[in-house]
Parts: sequence; structure tokens; C-alpha cells
Amino acid sequence: MFTYTFRWDIVAANLPFLMSGLQATLTISALTLVLSLFGGLLIAALDMSRHWPLRAIGLTVGEIIRNTPILVQLLWAYYVLPIVFGINLSAYAALVIGLSVYSSAFIGEVYRAGIQAVPAGHREAAKVLGLSSLQAFRRIVLPQAVRMTLPPLAANFVQLIKYSSLGAVISVSEITRRGMELSSSTFRPLEIFTFIAVVYFFICWPLAMAIRLWESRLARR
Repeated sequence: MFTYTFRWDIVAANLPFLMSGLQATLTISALTLVLSLFGGLLIAALDMSRHWPLRAIGLTVGEIIRNTPILVQLLWAYYVLPIVFGINLSAYAALVIGLSVYSSAFIGEVYRAGIQAVPAGHREAAKVLGLSSLQAFRRIVLPQAVRMTLPPLAANFVQLIKYSSLGAVISVSEITRRGMELSSSTFRPLEIFTFIAVVYFFICWPLAMAIRLWESRLARR
């Protein structure tokens, strides 16, 4: 018979400690998103390059990143980068680098798909109107591609919020790590990690619903 006595007062008493971890989680997610937006643009540019050596580099890097576990990449960034480059890399920096590189590979695919989804006839019409390739990309291709890529990019941000919990493995003080530390001192993992799961849910679920609504409205247009 289940006779466990819940102690939610432990969560309430340590709420500031846990919320400081949540602040770190959201900061890491936002910073990683900004970096991966630029990283994804670089990978997409290499993938679509007219020069095959650059295209080969982009495809190779993207495939390696997308087909290896993110946890392995985080551990590689944390343990291997300091050895290879002889630098002192903090756990926080390793997490940001690892998440940014991983997300860049997927965002690069989002960029590439969005650009290639623009009908070729639109580019041809731009040339007929006398626009250069750069002008056609900036005025015709880019606005359409951005409209199609915004929902997937927002979905990537939701994924980054959840992936940031992996920072607990390398001792980054985000909310999951805070929960692990609190659980080891209070011996109340059920209450603590249930609370953390609820926090993640109420952050990610509204964002996911908003993205679905956004996509449906774009589809109707």
C-alpha cells in the first residue's frame, strides 16, 4: 500500500533556489538560439554553395552533427575542446557551445528548406524585371523564406529549452541541476522533480500551442 507522505513545503521553502536555476535555463536557451541562428545560416550557405568543396564541408559537418547524440557532443565540448585548444572552458560555455553547434545543424536545414521552397518562377520573374541575384534574394526570396521558416525556428527554441536540462550532466546550475542538488540534501526527489517537470511543461506547452496556431494561420493564407 502506498503510504508516502508528500512534503511540498520543501519545494516552497527552496523556491528562490530553484527559480535561479530557471533563470539560467532561459538565459542559456535564448543565448543558444541567437548563436545557432547565425550558425545555421553559415551551414545553409555552405550547403547551397556553387563551389563543391564548400558544399561538401557543409554537408559533412551537418550530417555528423545531426547523426550523433547531443549528450556526446556536450561531453566532447566540455572535456575535449580544452585538451585540443589548451583553453580553460567553463561548464556554462561548453553547454552553450555544444547546444549552439547541435541546433545550428538543424536550423541550417530549416533555412535551406525555406529558401528552396520559394518557387523558381519567382526568381526568374525577378531576373526579367532586371533585378540582380542579390536584389532578387533580398526582395523576393528572403521575405517568403522567412515567413515559412519562422514557425520551425520557434519550435527549435522550445527544443533548446528542454535540451538545456542536459547541462546538469556537466554541473551547469540550471533548474534540473538545482533540483539534483536539492534532492540530494533533502531526499525528496518526487516533489522536487515533479515540480521541475511542471515548470518545463508550463513553459514549453504554451509555446508549442502558439506555434501550431501560427502554422495553421500561415497555411490558410
